[in-house]
Amino acid sequence: MPEPLLEVKGLKVRFATEDGLVRAVDGVDFELERGKVLGIVGESGSGKSVTAMTLLGLTRDQNAAFEGEVVYKGQDVLTMPESRLRDIRGNEIAMIFQDPMTSLNPVYRVGQQIVEAIRAHESVSKRQARRRTIDLLKQVGIPSAEERVDAFPHELSGGMRQRAMIALALSCNPDIVIADEPTTALDVTIQAQILALLDKLRAEFDSAVILITHDLGVVASIAHDILVMYAGRVVEAGPKRELFYDPQMPYSWGLLGSIPRLDRPKQEKLHSITGSPPSLINVPRGCTFRPRCPYAFDRCTEEPELVNRVEVPDHLDRCWLSLDDKRRLRLETIAAEASIA
Repeated sequence: MPEPLLEVKGLKVRFATEDGLVRAVDGVDFELERGKVLGIVGESGSGKSVTAMTLLGLTRDQNAAFEGEVVYKGQDVLTMPESRLRDIRGNEIAMIFQDPMTSLNPVYRVGQQIVEAIRAHESVSKRQARRRTIDLLKQVGIPSAEERVDAFPHELSGGMRQRAMIALALSCNPDIVIADEPTTALDVTIQAQILALLDKLRAEFDSAVILITHDLGVVASIAHDILVMYAGRVVEAGPKRELFYDPQMPYSWGLLGSIPRLDRPKQEKLHSITGSPPSLINVPRGCTFRPRCPYAFDRCTEEPELVNRVEVPDHLDRCWLSLDDKRRLRLETIAAEASIA
């Protein structure tokens, strides 16, 4: 088995506020291999983005307390000197943020920003960096790259700005690219193009990708493995096929049930998850999904561990329901949906 590029072990991130201690990330574990795409999904407030920002040490100055380890190349990011972190950010681990309009500096030309990133980490001339920037813009599919390199962010469409952000992230051939909701503000056709581009460039650069989204439809196209997060915890994890075809956690059932599908009748009603995510200051006792789960029972007041309960060894879930009960309930849900349609 190949050595993982990144190992996250028991990661906890907590923020002290006037209202109390916010448990933003509560015991997250995962490994990331070179050339693989890991999808992290969940509703807003589930801890996805805080997890990603902690991997780059970006939560250090936010009154945060940490537990666990984030091991990259034998070093723990959580205790790494700031000078080493500056070498890593944008160079070895890069991030594509949600909104390119606010992530790109509006008063600098797009090309200038990519050139600056290259020269911050490599000893190259401005001319060499500019030439590489144009090549990168061509690679990410921006037409007339020689002209667009001198454009300001507001002169580009939303799709082109996101492509420019991808070029910026890949400018130093990073080992890991973290894409935080990279397609949120884009229409579905541009979404598909951006995801295909990310997957193509991952293969070309042999990078690993962490894809963060609330939309299971997004990770379905390119992820190899998926983590489902809820209230700061991983509630299900496993290979993509297992998560989609044999989900074990009722929260995962709810996420899947809310996705429109082409193989279902047009009149079929989409199913939403009742209630709202809990406060991360007052997290429910036991299973954090218990107050919203239609299948909760007495034992759910005890905290379930994230363990393997099915035949596939890499498929883990955090639910007290027995395997037989889960399969029965899934079949009943499918039958009920079919009768409504």
